[in-house]
Amino acid sequence: MKKVLSLTLALIMIFALCSVGVAHADNPVVKIGVFEPQSGDNGAGGKQEILGMQYANHLTPTVDIGGTTYDVELVYADNASSNDKAPTAAQTLISSGVSLVLGSYGSGVSIAASDTFDAAGVPAIGVTCTNPQVTAGCDVYFRICFLDPFQGTVLANFAKAELGATKAYCLAKQGDDYSGGLCNYFIEAFGKDNCVYEQFPEGTSDYSTYITNAQNQGCDVFFAPVSTEAAAQIIAKADTQALGMPILAGDTWDSNVILQAAKGTNVKICVTTFYQEGADAEFDAGIKSWINSDATALANNGGNDELAAVTVMGYDAYYMALEALKAAGSTDPADVLEVLPTVSYTGVTGPIAFDEIGDAVRDSAFVKQCNTETGVWDFVSVATVG
Repeated sequence: MKKVLSLTLALIMIFALCSVGVAHADNPVVKIGVFEPQSGDNGAGGKQEILGMQYANHLTPTVDIGGTTYDVELVYADNASSNDKAPTAAQTLISSGVSLVLGSYGSGVSIAASDTFDAAGVPAIGVTCTNPQVTAGCDVYFRICFLDPFQGTVLANFAKAELGATKAYCLAKQGDDYSGGLCNYFIEAFGKDNCVYEQFPEGTSDYSTYITNAQNQGCDVFFAPVSTEAAAQIIAKADTQALGMPILAGDTWDSNVILQAAKGTNVKICVTTFYQEGADAEFDAGIKSWINSDATALANNGGNDELAAVTVMGYDAYYMALEALKAAGSTDPADVLEVLPTVSYTGVTGPIAFDEIGDAVRDSAFVKQCNTETGVWDFVSVATVG
């Protein structure tokens, strides 16, 4: 009898401990919209960004708002990496009754949906949408990432100071706000007279001509801040055609897709990004364990547990959203929007706060290089712009 009683008490204690922070059926629900690509050119990156939000929601499924504990429900809408489909995806989230929105991976879709969110008065926190136009003229859009003028300058400075480049080849996709904008900022910082700029059309799958052009123009560095889908094809051609110069890219290339495409090749790739694996060992271990325990999460991370910075940014964005809900003391989007400019949070990627435009106050970026032997990212430096 004593053994039975002891076992019962132990089970009660375990249940009590496990119940802390766990969602309950009788709690009211607050909805956070997830406006991310799960298909299209940026689908792989969108899925990795979502992983961070899902892991954060797994750890913290409830939030206290105005003295009441709410269960947090993530509501998803796939913007399909398409500017044309982005407003519809945004409206889907608005119609579902979300209090605020997180996303998107991809500046173009964020810009395309901004008027829809603005008209509804629903605040959105961009996670890794780095083009300045995301927040320009839009009162409801905020973001936690650095911007492309900063990122482009960091990359241009790195190309000149660290790689010794004097002439740069820049490649963007036609009509793409992210790659086109980042190329322009890079060119401005590097020097227009020292750059060759080309754009490829939608549907391009063979990049051999662009690689040949870069070689024939006598360039020292190949700058291509394009989607991961295009990047994998560029890397393959760069290897077979012996590109002969380093490839530089922005945060979109910080992906398992890139690591897998580059492994075993003779291509040097350097990127700017928001986080370097190893900066927070405890966090890294926790999320890797979670990813490996869930077959869907593992598949959405490219089939391994290599940690992308966008995943960590998604994690931080979720907690920024919780801080906004707590500060508002309400689930009404109007109340959340009112307090959002004053909300701050120290996340895994560092302190997060907004300036008067709604952009993040961030002044540094990680630079890392693809290790083509091991298939991981090697830390290079933390860069700032003086």
